[in-house]
Parts: sequence; structure tokens; C-alpha cells
Amino acid sequence: MEAALHLDRARNEPGPASAVVEAENVSRIYGAGESAVHALSGVSLGIQRGRLTAIMGPSGSGKSTLMHILAGLDRPTSGSVRIDGTDITKIGDDELTRVRRRHVGFIFQFFNLLPMLTARENIVLPGALSGTKPDREWVDELVDAVGLRSRAGHKPSQLSGGQQQRVAIARALVTRPTVVFADEPTGNLDSRSSSEILELLRRGVDEYGQTTVMVTHHVEAAAIADETLFLRDGRVVRTLGRSNRDEVLRVLAEVTQE
Repeated sequence: MEAALHLDRARNEPGPASAVVEAENVSRIYGAGESAVHALSGVSLGIQRGRLTAIMGPSGSGKSTLMHILAGLDRPTSGSVRIDGTDITKIGDDELTRVRRRHVGFIFQFFNLLPMLTARENIVLPGALSGTKPDREWVDELVDAVGLRSRAGHKPSQLSGGQQQRVAIARALVTRPTVVFADEPTGNLDSRSSSEILELLRRGVDEYGQTTVMVTHHVEAAAIADETLFLRDGRVVRTLGRSNRDEVLRVLAEVTQE
């Protein structure tokens, strides 16, 4: 188990300033003519390995659109996105699917678990879809890490919302992806469960070196991040390093009022 952990850390921490996800002049326009919506306008950024990056901004600022494009779930109207050196804007759908399965993990607000599968079966599902045999020792470690050993045989309907999100976190980590994208991971949880989920996300970065990008509107969530990007009107208008709740709240208020 220790060997697997050290290998994972080594793979996720090759250098001090290595960007694992890069966007260059990315724009996304929905529709055409007078009704066109400019969701993103010339966004350029780099997501550093082994760090937790939060994305915040007012409603309609382009947060979810940016995450979907960085993760390869949507394609930009113009500009380029690279994941671990691969330009995902220049490859076909089949290759893009393979890149996502190899490099990307997802954590969604509404969990997206398959109701007919147990917690453990949901956790190992990404490996099964990609045709790889799950590493039992690694799966056991993840189940323990998210505190679900006694619930691993239960189906989602038998789990609380917080427990379902724990399953989703373990599922996102199981293939040891290059980057995990979390879309409002605490948006459907009570305050206690939210705190537990944020602690797990932080541990994933600190203990496993897992690069994580989190879209959130919760100040408490951004306060655990190594860096927070603030969007407004489809542009990154501010960045903030590791900070506290009050600093995040202050910058968010400034961005919202600009």
C-alpha cells in the first residue's frame, strides 16, 4: 500500500511549476447573431500539478462552461486546451473518450451513481469501462480513506447524501487520474457533510498528490484551495493564492460588484 502511495505521489509531482491542464485563449459562444451568448471570452490559464484549484464567480460567469471545456466534456468555439500535453481540441471523439478515461476523474453535485450497483461496484466502474482490472489493494485503501468499509456493499438508496458523495470521490480517484474535476461537490449537502467532503478533497491533494479543479460558489470550499480563480462575464478577472474565508469573501464581493 505504501509503495502504491509513493508511486502515485511521484507520478503526480514531477516538478514545482508543471501545468497539467492548460487553456490558451479559450472562447465559447452558444448560438449565433444577436442571440449569441459569449459564455467564455479568451480565457488562458494553467492548472498546476498536485494542487487544488477552485473556480468561483457570480451566476452566469462561465464557471461550469470552463470546467466542462477543461475536462473535455465540451469543445471551445476557439482556442486550445491541453491535458498532460495532449491538445484535446484537435482530436476526434473516440480519442477524446480515451483521454478522458485515462486522465480525468469527475465528481458531480448530484453524485451520478448507478442505483443498481453497490458502493464498491460504483467505485470500480471507471476501471471496468476502460477494460482495466481494479487493483484490490488500492480500492480497499480508497474505501477506508472515505470511511465506507461498513457501507461498501450498500446501494446508493441505502446511503446518505454525504456517503454517496464519498463514493463519488473514491470513484474519481480509483484510476489515479491526472486531474479530478469537481462540479459543486458540496452543493447538494448539509453543512456537516459539506465539511467532511471538503476535508476528503483536501486530503486527496495532500496525501495522494491528486491535482483537483473544483467549481464552487461556497466560500468555505474555496478557502481550502491552493489557488482560486474568479470569473466574471466569461473572463478570469482575479486570482487568489492560499487564503482564508474572509479573504475569499472579500474578493468575491469585489468581483461581483465590478
